[in-house]
Amino acid sequence: MGRPYLFLATGDLGPNRPDPDSIFDGVREALSRGDLIFGQLEPCLASGGTPLPQARLPMRGAPEGAAAIARAGFDIISFATNHCMDWGREAFFETLEVLRDNGMSVIGAGKDLAEARKPVFTRLGETRIAFLGYNSILPQDYFATSERPGCAPLRGLTVYEQIEHDQPGTPARIHSYPVEEDLEDIMADVAAAKAQADLVMVSLHWGIHFVPAVIAQYQRIAGHAIIDAGADIILGHHPHILKPIEVYKGRAIVYSMANFALEPPFLFAEDLDLCNSPRHKELQALNADWKRMPAKPMPPDSYKSMLLQCVIQDKQIRRVSFLPVQLDDGSDPSVPPPGSAAFGEIVQYMRDITADQGLDTRYEVDGGEVRVLTD
Repeated sequence: MGRPYLFLATGDLGPNRPDPDSIFDGVREALSRGDLIFGQLEPCLASGGTPLPQARLPMRGAPEGAAAIARAGFDIISFATNHCMDWGREAFFETLEVLRDNGMSVIGAGKDLAEARKPVFTRLGETRIAFLGYNSILPQDYFATSERPGCAPLRGLTVYEQIEHDQPGTPARIHSYPVEEDLEDIMADVAAAKAQADLVMVSLHWGIHFVPAVIAQYQRIAGHAIIDAGADIILGHHPHILKPIEVYKGRAIVYSMANFALEPPFLFAEDLDLCNSPRHKELQALNADWKRMPAKPMPPDSYKSMLLQCVIQDKQIRRVSFLPVQLDDGSDPSVPPPGSAAFGEIVQYMRDITADQGLDTRYEVDGGEVRVLTD
């Protein structure tokens, strides 16, 4: 047998402070153990640009944040985010440039759709790995086409079915489906990458933000189809809280790894009124605990996170686990010690939300990590 390698993955990143390296101080030791590290970039990292009118919270961090992310050890970054075009094409292309100038490979975004769909290939020993990235959270015209830049899309359609057809105004049943064209493109991308690599890892910016536990119907449909096409793991993010992990045909679908090193919203919009903004009140209504803590920039669930770990050996993912990660009030992540209250709360949270969604995934505490049993 060949030597094992440790692959690490995180949710949303977005340093934007005078000392951007400091946001990683509490997790730097854990990250240092990784042989290959993936992360999702939430905001633009740029000095230029102008906010687009459809941007609900234009997010732009200083370009120096890219160097801090690289110094923390990250190798592969998905920029398929719902904020990728917030500050227009100038900031979009500057972000891609500063990431690449700092030695990181970028997936999920590009000058056109072909570039946004292009995989990144890398190696861990004898194992060749392909990375692909896509986004379902799409403000108007944020996704790339053959004629414009943006991110690679997995668009979703929402249908409201009246439960009692003869009772106007009664509650509706919500259905959601992936756009067939986008899903077929992704499945083709995965199959093509699998023909050139031993493992295919697919990053998806998707899901329902802030609502505890719930996995949208389109996510399950798309996740299963992407695994069927040849993906070996799905790395999900966007909801800003943890979501369940599903084991499908022996492969992990990680629906959301939550925030990892992302600044609070007011550090991207200093005039944001967290207590009185109508937009913020709409978000607070999505999470009952948040409504009881109106001064908090994020709901209590958003302070729970994870550092996903995969042991890769002999061209296979041999083990999937995670380290519980706790965020402090400033959104700085740290790894709580095994046996601590924070460690236990995050493990129990994962068990509770997984059961809530009718999944039978088992989590087993093994020393300082939590194994996801995929057999």
